[in-house]
Formats: sequence, C-alpha cells, structure tokens
Amino acid sequence: MKKTYIALLRAVNVGGTGKLPMAELRTMCEAAGFQRVRTYIASGNVLLDSAASEKQVKAALETQLERYAGKPVGVLVRTGDELAAVLAANPFPQAAPNRTVAIFLDKAPPGDALETVSGRKNEEIALGKREIYVHYGDGMADSKLKIVAAKTGTARNINTIAKLVELAGQ
Repeated sequence: MKKTYIALLRAVNVGGTGKLPMAELRTMCEAAGFQRVRTYIASGNVLLDSAASEKQVKAALETQLERYAGKPVGVLVRTGDELAAVLAANPFPQAAPNRTVAIFLDKAPPGDALETVSGRKNEEIALGKREIYVHYGDGMADSKLKIVAAKTGTARNINTIAKLVELAGQ
C-alpha cells in the first residue's frame, strides 16, 4: 500500500551550503521509483508516494543524494500522519510559528538531551517522540543555543511543517 512520505534533507540550500536545485531533487526521487514527487521551497522538503518502508525511502534517497553531492546528505523521513502529529504536539502553540521549530531526528531524543544544552538564553525547549521542539523567543539569528542531541537532525519551523502537512493531505 502506498503512503505519502515527507523527506526532509539536512543542510540543503541554507547558509550557502549543499546547493541542490529542487528540479534535480525531483528527478532523483523519480529515478528512485517514487511517485507524485513534489518539492516545497528550496530548503530540501520533498513529498512523495511509495509502497516502500520509511527506512527504504530514507536509504534510497541518501544513496541518490550521495551520488549527486559526492558526500553523505542526511535525510529524515515522516509519513503525512506523523508530520501532522508533530504539528499537533507542538508544546508552544501560542508562540510565533516562524520562531518555533521542530528538529527532526531518526530516533527518540536521549533522556539527557536537555541537560547537554549550552548557550541557552530565553529559548524554550521540549522533547517530542522523534523531535526536539525549540521556541526562539528572540528569533534564531542571534541565538547561541547548541543542542548536542540535535546534531544529526534537521529543523523546520511550524509554518513549514503546517504547509507540508497540508500538501501531504492533497
């Protein structure tokens, strides 16, 4: 049975790193056998349909991306329902959605994730199932926040997550 997956690429087209045109990403996904491939904004968000498992989708995309980039590119994958659950579980619903992110991880954050945080000022942090939520009260630009547990994750703000959930439902 086919599912809609959302693949979130790590460090793509942000801060001058990892240049990847979205047309190239769509072509790679189609070459890997995925259907109904569509991208959202240029920061490495791709929606696709597949009968494969989450692990298979992740592995296929990481293989294609490494071939393209010549180095590993991290990919975090969720189903449309899982992404909707991440949005619904946002522990900071009253906070500005453009200053609140979910950092997506491959597995549950470690139990000591909050104790290993450094550079914290007024940021609020909460642990999710396979996410770490952060509300940057003063915005992200000047934040010195370092979350060791989030090192291999990738962040998306609540506005982006909401749009991806909407697109996944179409």
